[in-house]
Order: sequence, then structure tokens, then C-alpha cells
Amino acid sequence: FQFDRNGKFVRELGKDSYGFLVASQVRVDAGDNIWAVDEMTNMVIKFDPQGRIAMLLGRKAENVNVPASRGKGGNGAGQPTDLFDRPTDVAWDAAGNIFVADGLGNARVAKFDKGGKFVKSWGKKGNATGEFANVRSIAIDAQGNVYAADGGNKRVQVFDNDGNFKTAFNNVGNAQALCITQGTNQVLYVSNSNPLDDIDVAGEIYKMRLDGTMTGKFG
Repeated sequence: FQFDRNGKFVRELGKDSYGFLVASQVRVDAGDNIWAVDEMTNMVIKFDPQGRIAMLLGRKAENVNVPASRGKGGNGAGQPTDLFDRPTDVAWDAAGNIFVADGLGNARVAKFDKGGKFVKSWGKKGNATGEFANVRSIAIDAQGNVYAADGGNKRVQVFDNDGNFKTAFNNVGNAQALCITQGTNQVLYVSNSNPLDDIDVAGEIYKMRLDGTMTGKFG
């Protein structure tokens, strides 16, 4: 659903779409296109500003068993092209390349060009450098670096545009969502949500420089 800034309903997108089952994320790109990431149909759907479907990434299985799929951990290493297993997020660099967090069934980041052609992917299940327990969210800075929220390993990993590991921030707790501001001095916001093993821990939002320095928090 789309609402105006006053909360008034504007329109509905994708009604009865084959690609909708459990939408885990909605993002808007620089061209005002609307992207929906559906965790259980394993599809990423792009709507143009008029609400028409403009691109599909991924493929819905003929039979989707929701209870059996939830909580199942995959690997993702060598996963071909745009075949996802419980994707969670999507982001873009300045050139329009598309990055998908293929993130709960698999444990990888998949890169596509602006036309939707598969380029490469990186990551697999694990806790070593460049591996993920999961990829809950991703964000791209102005230089094209990719920030991946590896909540299960309580860190954010940073890669260059080709997936080469650069650094990791280990002071972010159970990182579940990321966003980066626009402008010259970009700021990273990270949500530290309640970990599954301790639901009494208070969640927080961290404000960070792109070098990982913590500058504030709330919550």
C-alpha cells in the first residue's frame, strides 16, 4: 500500500500478484521505482513509478511449503544466477547495479547489472571472514561499497563492489536492518534487535561513521 505524507491511502500495488506471499522488504530506488522482496516466493519485484511490474528477479517454485521453509538454513555458495532462497533485501549502487541479500535460506549477496543480468555472488554459511550466519539487510555507500548485516554473527561486514572483503564492525549486536544517508558525509544506521536467545535485551539503533566509529545510539 502507498500512503501520502499525511497517512492518506493513495494506491495498492501488485494485487493478486503471483510473486507475493511473504514480503520481507520494500525499497524505493533513485528513480522512484518500488522494489518488493518476497521471502517465500523467492522473488524480487520491481514496479515502475506508475505501479506497473518492470522487472522480476528470481523464480517462484511450483509448490511453496511455508512451514517447512521457515528456519531452514542453506549455504548459497555457487548458487546459480538469480535463484534465491528466502531473500531479505535489495540495494543499488550509483551505476544502477542491483544487490540482493539472499539472506536466510542461502547466506550470500547476489549482484546483477541494471538490466537484471546476473553478475556474481559471494558468501556462504559460516562465521569466518566473508561468510554469513544470515544476511538480514544490505546498504551501498557512495563509493559502491556493500554493507551486509550478518545478524547471526553479530556484525556488519563491508565489501567492495566486487565482493572483496574490506572490514567488519563487531560492535553492532544483532544487526537486523541497515540504511545509509545521502550527501557528502554519509552516516550508517544499524538496528541492534533482540537476539533470539535473549528476548529481554532492549533493541537499539546505532549511528555510525562509515569506518565503524559509533557516534550515537537511541532506544
